[in-house]
Formats: sequence, structure tokens, C-alpha cells
Amino acid sequence: MESYLESIIKQFEYYKSLGDKTFNQLSFDEMLWQSDIDTNSVSILAKHMIGNMLSRWTNFLTEDGEKAWRNRDDEFDSDFNSKEEVIAAWESGWFCLFKAIKPLKPEDLERIIYIRNGGHTVTEAINRQLAHYAYHVGQIVFLGKLLKGADWKSLSIPKGDSKGYNKDKFNCDKERRHFTDDL
Repeated sequence: MESYLESIIKQFEYYKSLGDKTFNQLSFDEMLWQSDIDTNSVSILAKHMIGNMLSRWTNFLTEDGEKAWRNRDDEFDSDFNSKEEVIAAWESGWFCLFKAIKPLKPEDLERIIYIRNGGHTVTEAINRQLAHYAYHVGQIVFLGKLLKGADWKSLSIPKGDSKGYNKDKFNCDKERRHFTDDL
């Protein structure tokens, strides 16, 4: 279970980094872009994730993950005034998450916590949030790629580079490592 905790931290760091690298490529106007009134912009997706993080991870082990002070519907209104404001809020959400999970011990993983009165083991709650954040970060990255077009800087193995990438990997000795270690 110790390896699970180490791995899950690296997974969350990885998804945060994908968002960070996308934000770095976008202007504030691009972060606000919506294809229509019913779709989410990059900034709205970030705002929703931030609201979710602050609710879920504040007093993670002792309070329900859906806080009374959270107004989820407001998370889908765009009200950021600058790219810096988006990034500062993004950082506060991730800070809250890492503050909650980094101190966890293997014996915490079977504890029961609640989200909207639904009981989850800590492991289940962590996995639930990882899947939720990966889903939305994927949307953020896709929108970034769509908005930047040919100017997009790939966040993974660029199209057409798989053979070279694999050749480099297979030239390394076999060892146990997390896939994010060399990103």
C-alpha cells in the first residue's frame, strides 16, 4: 500500500502538469473560449475542478467531501479576470489535494469517508477523484490542442515519433519505475 500512495501522488502530479503545460500555451482569451453557450471553456473546467478539489480534500478524513459551502452550479460560470487568477486558483486546488494525500499512511486507506453521505474507503475516494480529474484534464488538453492548432506543443509522444521514442526506451535497462519519472 505504500507503493499505492507513492504512485497516486505521482499520478495526480502528472495530471496537474498536463493542465499546467496547457495553460502555459494558452492566452487568457483562449482559456475563455467556448464553442457555444452550453460548452465549457478551459477556465470553466479549471474552476469546476478547483471547486471539487477544495470541497473533496478540505478535512478529507473527517468531513463529508461535498461541503455545505460549495456552490457547484457557480463553478460553470466564467468569472476569472486574468490568466494569473485562473492559475492561482488552480494552484490552490492542487495545494489542498496534496496537503490531504501526502500525509496519508497505508493504514488510512481502508478508513471510510463520505461524499454526499455515500461511504467510500479512502482508496475508493482517491481513485474516484483521480478518474474525475483525468477526465477534465483531458478535456482541457483537447481544447488547448484545438485552439492552438499547428502551434500546439505536444504533451506526450508527438505524432510520428513513436518508433524513436520506443527505441530509446528499449535501449534502457529494465527497472521498476513510474512512467512519469522521466517526463
